[in-house]
Amino acid sequence: MKRIGILTSDGDAPGMNACIRAALRMSIASGVEMIGVKRGYAGLIANEMLPMSRKDVSNIIHTEGSILESSRCPEFEKAEGRKRAIENLAKNEVEGLILIGGDGTFRGGALLAEEGTISIIGVSGTIDNHVYGTDFTIGFDTAVNCAIEAIDRIRDTARTFERVFFAEVMGHHTGFVALQAGAAGGADSLVIPEQPLDVEAICHPGCSG
Repeated sequence: MKRIGILTSDGDAPGMNACIRAALRMSIASGVEMIGVKRGYAGLIANEMLPMSRKDVSNIIHTEGSILESSRCPEFEKAEGRKRAIENLAKNEVEGLILIGGDGTFRGGALLAEEGTISIIGVSGTIDNHVYGTDFTIGFDTAVNCAIEAIDRIRDTARTFERVFFAEVMGHHTGFVALQAGAAGGADSLVIPEQPLDVEAICHPGCSG
């Protein structure tokens, strides 16, 4: 394999740039050329691909978001859109593709591998931590710590005014962020998709769950 591509898709997550940097440095060390795909699957369809060098990943390891950018791409959900993406990969002689993203990204990658001949590697990058088989995804730890910081600030005001506050976090259809942040932040109650909601239990003064 002489040339591989890399893209970020779905929502951005802290650590994506560090992953891009690590992948590029490893490809250079292995004598493999890397092509950066802009705007995720939309960039594959639009043929927005550029060769990457060490200069492209200089001083990005601490930055958030993605230097390759990301986007939602309904067109990729259609067979015609994926066909154009496969054709563009072939035109650019890309033999393998590194995908940094979440569940939706990997579902799209599975279709690319099934309908084309390209080899796919998936790197879990989503704050939701909802990719099966992965203990902690890129961005999850940062999301939890940001939520804990917010909870710490809210607690001071809640204590001062004797009020109840609700802190809502992201997580798609999973409660990993809420569970970790709530436990570490000392929340009195947690509401997560994995457990049935009992409003009366939450309202009860002695509630601890």
